[in-house]
Amino acid sequence: MQPITFRAAAPGDVPALVDLVQSAYRGERSRAGWTTEADLLDGQRTDPQMVAAAIEAPTGAVLVAESAGEPIACCQVERHDGYAYFGMFAVDPQRQRGGLGAAMLAEAERHARDEWGTGEMRMTVIVQREDLIAWYVRRGYRRTGELSPFPYGDERFGRPRRADLAFETLVKPLTPAVA
Repeated sequence: MQPITFRAAAPGDVPALVDLVQSAYRGERSRAGWTTEADLLDGQRTDPQMVAAAIEAPTGAVLVAESAGEPIACCQVERHDGYAYFGMFAVDPQRQRGGLGAAMLAEAERHARDEWGTGEMRMTVIVQREDLIAWYVRRGYRRTGELSPFPYGDERFGRPRRADLAFETLVKPLTPAVA
């Protein structure tokens, strides 16, 4: 097995990252893993413009886990006042259930805490994704009960297959690393 390394994404990574995110959440390829949203949403999860904007954002970073030079996981971290926002998280469906997602999440938390001095990580998760919410809770995230609407009508985020989608905010304090 090839070693896994973490790095910041570069503009040349856009096509591979769009494909990675799409493969983890939408369409038949996503059904190979457990993170699929194929029963909730059709269409795209992201597009090249959205990924490029995330990579180029001055207040954020797109982090990539790679093996043998290929991106196998990624996430976006955005810096805000007092917290960091975690999103665009994807793991190659063929590599899910092996700890890669937990390692990618830990790298995002480390980046936010150690590079930016951030004390809290926040994210939003579709409330119907109870299995995914439970995964985050096992990693120290707390459900807030704070809901926000799904962006119905904006196909950049997909075409909903049901009318009751919403996001819940999850939070986790980021404690300083022990030296």
